[in-house]
Amino acid sequence: MSIDLSIIWFVIIVFATLMYIVMDGFDLGIGILFPFTRNTQERDVMVNSVAPVWDGNETWLVLGGAGLFGAFPLAYAVIIDALTIPLSLMLVGLIFRGVAFEFRFNATPSHRPFWDSAFMGGSILATFCQGVVVGAVINGFEVTGRAYSGGAFDWLTPFTLFCGVGLTIAYALLGATWLVMKSEATLQRSMKRNARGLLLALLAVIAIISLWTPLQHTAIAQRWFSLPNLYYLLPVPALVLMASALLWRHLARAESHAQPFILTLILVFLGFSGLGISIWPAIIPPSITLRQAAAPAQSQEFMLIGALFIIPIILVYTFWSYYVFRGKVPQNEGYH
Repeated sequence: MSIDLSIIWFVIIVFATLMYIVMDGFDLGIGILFPFTRNTQERDVMVNSVAPVWDGNETWLVLGGAGLFGAFPLAYAVIIDALTIPLSLMLVGLIFRGVAFEFRFNATPSHRPFWDSAFMGGSILATFCQGVVVGAVINGFEVTGRAYSGGAFDWLTPFTLFCGVGLTIAYALLGATWLVMKSEATLQRSMKRNARGLLLALLAVIAIISLWTPLQHTAIAQRWFSLPNLYYLLPVPALVLMASALLWRHLARAESHAQPFILTLILVFLGFSGLGISIWPAIIPPSITLRQAAAPAQSQEFMLIGALFIIPIILVYTFWSYYVFRGKVPQNEGYH
């Protein structure tokens, strides 16, 4: 029985992408939430809650991109060609945000508002562009032979822009529930209130996308609503509703700290699962599958050796950094 390297690499890339969404999601969410508080000390606590781990979170983005490049070069080439503009803007946002992250702590009081705005703007731009990319992947790409044949702005549609807004709300909810877990007193209470509003907004986004996508794509409608698929896939929306109800309940409890963040992670995982169900087995929707886009088996085997070595190291480093900096972040905490 031969090993299907394409499936193994697909699992690795999906895992890296999900880890990035989860970890850099609440990280970016901190910047998105800056307009919700004007208090300088509270903003310092917000940034300090992710200061020890934020740069390591983006390791998963590099791993996912490198894996896609090596294991599925056709998919990488098409996606980079089709989404050059939003991906470039995303990188600009991440770079500008990273610079602002470091500079705001060393800035003079008169310059601090500028770097706060830069941190917020970079976070929003990077997140919005990631959402646009997700929407573009759902819409699919025009491919002729082994090359992208669409236009430079085919990604710019009402659906992709709405996905950008939706992901911004999702990351903001991740950031808010992260701060519920990491902060205390006034900031924690404020984030619980904000999280309830963001949860309602996210549920509205999920409902709209869940209707918009099958109405726009017949194949996706067939995947979700044909029998017996409907029975098999019904647990996904049911679990979304259950997790949302539990999240709402925990946000109303003063003693709940980690539970809201865990439940938000479950919501993100369910949303990511819905995306995978909609496009499987295509890696370049609507028609190019994993095996059609895959690199030669020898290349995938060579890369897999390196991946099996480096992924455990990343996991250990990630676990250790979060373990060391566990617990609440006090207001007098210095920048790490």
